[in-house]
Amino acid sequence: MSSSSSTTTTDKIIEKLPSAKDLEQDVAVAAKKSFSSLRDFAAGGVGGIFAVVVGHPFDLVKVRLQTAEKGVYTGAMDVVRKTIAREGAMRGYGVGKQLVESFSIVKDGQYSVGQVSAAGFFSAIPMTVITAPFERVKIILQIQGQKQLAPGEKPKYSGGTDVVRQLYKEGGIRSVYRGSLMTLARDGPGSAAYFATYEVIKRRLTPKDADGKPGKLSLTAVCAAGGAAGVAMWIPVFPVDTIKSRLQSAEGNASIMGTVRQLYGNGGFKAFFPGMGPAMARAVPANAACFLGVELAHQAMNKTFG
Repeated sequence: MSSSSSTTTTDKIIEKLPSAKDLEQDVAVAAKKSFSSLRDFAAGGVGGIFAVVVGHPFDLVKVRLQTAEKGVYTGAMDVVRKTIAREGAMRGYGVGKQLVESFSIVKDGQYSVGQVSAAGFFSAIPMTVITAPFERVKIILQIQGQKQLAPGEKPKYSGGTDVVRQLYKEGGIRSVYRGSLMTLARDGPGSAAYFATYEVIKRRLTPKDADGKPGKLSLTAVCAAGGAAGVAMWIPVFPVDTIKSRLQSAEGNASIMGTVRQLYGNGGFKAFFPGMGPAMARAVPANAACFLGVELAHQAMNKTFG
């Protein structure tokens, strides 16, 4: 092959190679596509988390209605009311733990204190959507029940449904959900402290085996940890609960800051802690019994299903 022929072949190969500018453009396009894919992946993850948080309560109601025996529930709202009364906090905590697992690593099935706290806080988010209006209705009916009616006078509200109807008529959905922010401000930090305290104390009181892993669960430790968790939940958020209750029971367009000023003006710092003694007295036995029931149920299911 002649030198001129080799030169021609080399020139053709060089002509087919992309220029530096073309390479730069290709890299920019590839980087843009990669970033777009990463963004879609992240958005999908966030969307999945939102779907779990928002959709779980509705799916729970659907399944309960589909599987319950005839006469157990009168309707969807009855499912919500009875579920919250029986198992609201624990079910929400289970969803919170699933969310924590979706964006962090749980080593050997043991959640860190930070992960437990996060799961506790997340558990309050879906519950707030349900509990805030229910608590508003409950507080209004409780206050109405304390009022002395004049002879022949009828109460303003005939029941829970009537409260919702009148609240919606007066101020729309915002009136029904008044106090939601304070409900989350109470239940978020309160749940974080609640479950973190329980896990920390239970682990410290539970003996470890030769490998350093938790040994046989002590029911005494469960009760002690549960009682302490109840106290830990109320101490930091009791003033928030007082503000929430006053805000939800007030007539007209009440605000958070207006409620705070009114409370402080009427009784100073002590005005934010009415009824704390009975709340603490109830918290210890009630939460000790709650966690004891949960742990015994887990033990029974582990033995049954392995």
